[in-house]
Amino acid sequence: MNSLRSFGFILRDVSRLYVRRFEQRAAALDLTLPQCRALVYLALHEGLSQARLAELTDVEPMTLVRILDRMQSDGWLERRIDVADRRARNIHLKAKAKHLVDEIWKLADLTREEAFRAIPRKQVGVLIKSLDQIRNNLAMLEPLATSASPSPSSSRAGRGTGTRPRRERSRAQS
Repeated sequence: MNSLRSFGFILRDVSRLYVRRFEQRAAALDLTLPQCRALVYLALHEGLSQARLAELTDVEPMTLVRILDRMQSDGWLERRIDVADRRARNIHLKAKAKHLVDEIWKLADLTREEAFRAIPRKQVGVLIKSLDQIRNNLAMLEPLATSASPSPSSSRAGRGTGTRPRRERSRAQS
């Protein structure tokens, strides 16, 4: 298959394998990927609201509440009332969690070293710069209108073939 045509498949596969390897390492610390993400974002942005943390970590707010409840019961964080909005809670790491954040960064470093093994440093830099530009290109795009570009399956459905139009894929699938 043409490498340009398979770009999305390769990117998705690399992401899946990279995440799996990191999760294997994090399991040794009894941490999940969402917990690691929450801890790192809190270390970088102390005092985030739960709503903002959910956005940054790409975790549903209700799921994040359960994650935060567990981390709070483990003594890793505390929720404080936001002085500007008493309905909101800001999250702060406790000293116990700061050591975990250091460990998470070590796991990330080890996983990245494994992923880039046998790739020259200069090529790694080009790859990261290119992926960053691709991300920026895609982030700047306006959403497509659902009728702007019919997919082949939706045009077949309109011709009475009996097939249903494909559903939009979630971000996790693309």
